[in-house]
Amino acid sequence: MPLYVPKNVTGTYTEDQLKALFKEHDVNGDGLLSKEEIKKAFQKLGSRLPGWRVNRALHHADINGDGNIGLDELDELVKYVIKFGYSIQ
Repeated sequence: MPLYVPKNVTGTYTEDQLKALFKEHDVNGDGLLSKEEIKKAFQKLGSRLPGWRVNRALHHADINGDGNIGLDELDELVKYVIKFGYSIQ
């Protein structure tokens, strides 16, 4: 169950949709999501504080500590994000 769901929600993102959204934001195609790429994804999700959310997401999902999210860490990022119940807009 998401921690916060706005009243006007029509549906929340699934794990597959979130994975696709984050992969779409890998604009340079290096297979890594940088802080800036993750921030833009959180902006698209409608996060009120995308910069802060990125730092928390990296703390949670950046297993190897390189400051990026690789494909092997994407599942952890999605698990973190799914808790917040971002709605499809």
